[in-house]
Amino acid sequence: METISNILLEQFNGPVTIEMILASLIVSAVVSLFIIIVYSKTFSGVVYNKTMAQTIIMLSMVTAMIIRTINSNLSLSLGMVGALSIVRFRTAIKEPVDTAFMFWAITAGIMSGAGLYVISIVGSLVLGVCYYLVYILSSRAKSQYLLVLIYNESVEQQVQEALNSITKKQLKSKSLTSNNQIEITYEIDFKNSSEELLQTLKNIEGVKTVNLVSYRNDYGL
Repeated sequence: METISNILLEQFNGPVTIEMILASLIVSAVVSLFIIIVYSKTFSGVVYNKTMAQTIIMLSMVTAMIIRTINSNLSLSLGMVGALSIVRFRTAIKEPVDTAFMFWAITAGIMSGAGLYVISIVGSLVLGVCYYLVYILSSRAKSQYLLVLIYNESVEQQVQEALNSITKKQLKSKSLTSNNQIEITYEIDFKNSSEELLQTLKNIEGVKTVNLVSYRNDYGL
């Protein structure tokens, strides 16, 4: 009867051929290209960062090579684990979704390096389709804005009457200056044209400024 140590040694001492390495790299590259397509189609920022696409494909292929190497030699795998444990990544990632895409690329690389090509391809296809459907549904939701107004205190009632056309709004801040001017900020959520609302507020005599800012998170960015 084989001991546990013999079984482990057999698992980590299998032969690694050029065909196996190429297969892992090709599958990881194809899957990462699909991930990049999904990322570019669902990108909602202002400027598309090309380095993110390069990072995704590099993460996937490098991870595939690491996993393929670990599977081939037990002593080498232990040394690699020790080497990777001293690496510290300090690059700040602003968008949480970017972290999810990077983790997706690493997972695809692990599956490809382990020889689980079908799981890597099918799993990525299902995940990509599901995420794209969620993105489409969320993009059809009502637009959120921050409405910032500065107006004279004397036209308070007129401004509030104009704002009554917005069914969903939440007061974020309100301040009164020394020259009897009110600065007020609302978080609003509506389907109507923003141009119509801005024009209505602008036509009120006593309104100094009207600003409408796209709102996507707690910081109003």
